[in-house]
Amino acid sequence: MALRLLARLGLLIISLFAASVLVFLFMAVLPGDPARVALGVNSSEEAVARLRTEFGLDRPLVVQYVDWVRGLLTLDLGDSWIGRTPIAPLIGDRLQVSGWLVACAMIVAVLIAVPFGCLMALRNGRVSGLVLSALSQVGMAVPAFAAGIVLVTIFAVRLRWLPAGGWTVPSEDPAMFVKQLIMPVLALALVQAAVLARYVRSAVLDVLGEDYLRTARAKGLRPVPALLRHGLRNAAIPVVTVLGLQLTTLLIGAVVVERVFVVPGIGSLLLDAVANRDLIVVQDVVMVLVVAVLVVNFVVDALYLVIDPRLRAAR
Repeated sequence: MALRLLARLGLLIISLFAASVLVFLFMAVLPGDPARVALGVNSSEEAVARLRTEFGLDRPLVVQYVDWVRGLLTLDLGDSWIGRTPIAPLIGDRLQVSGWLVACAMIVAVLIAVPFGCLMALRNGRVSGLVLSALSQVGMAVPAFAAGIVLVTIFAVRLRWLPAGGWTVPSEDPAMFVKQLIMPVLALALVQAAVLARYVRSAVLDVLGEDYLRTARAKGLRPVPALLRHGLRNAAIPVVTVLGLQLTTLLIGAVVVERVFVVPGIGSLLLDAVANRDLIVVQDVVMVLVVAVLVVNFVVDALYLVIDPRLRAAR
């Protein structure tokens, strides 16, 4: 298993290198001069040339790429071209906010999806199973931002139970922090739970047809205890893979949901940087998101090896 983990770690490093080259080149070939954008359209050519030198844009692309990667590795990302603020602390602060949002949404999605998916599988072919399946399909069809708007309309506008948006640091006001977190978390989690529940249902249905589970039932175990004791571990193998994909989807979905609920996370930072054409911030944020997605996939692969003994035994 150690060799397999090392192989996947090597693949992760190669993927990170390839992604960094693509992100850098994509930003480098975008039309428009960042120095002129920062100074304004009426700025003189001399001022634009001085700012290009200050930004380091007059150097060869290879030198710019090496400096950028060195900054990523040492967490010294320099200053924003537009706001002139240090980028690393800015991204760090925003990542903490998005981290709360994504982690809570994933936990809530799993807590909803696992029992919901198991119930759909155990009720397969019955009316209650069809109703649950229809509910999950409705949940899959609703985008996260639309779910957010519906939640705001119900709980903030009509009932006035929760604030419509905003963000409070947990150490300042824990109660308000929880209130402001509920709706964005639900907007992300409900859609993901509906998708995940479908995979849980399929995995559990496959397990229910296995001989070892029929043997457990023949020994007198009821369906739910038999599934929990003998089938859930095997059903978890494909679900763990989907969880990794779901987590990356949550990271991307949080970009829009943060905008709906005025949450100052990494998604809001990215959208603001795009609107201001602050390309160095866009470049750094996109790379951070790519790193997060690739690391999540690596962790999923590692978990897959731990959960599935057939992969550990395979040569």
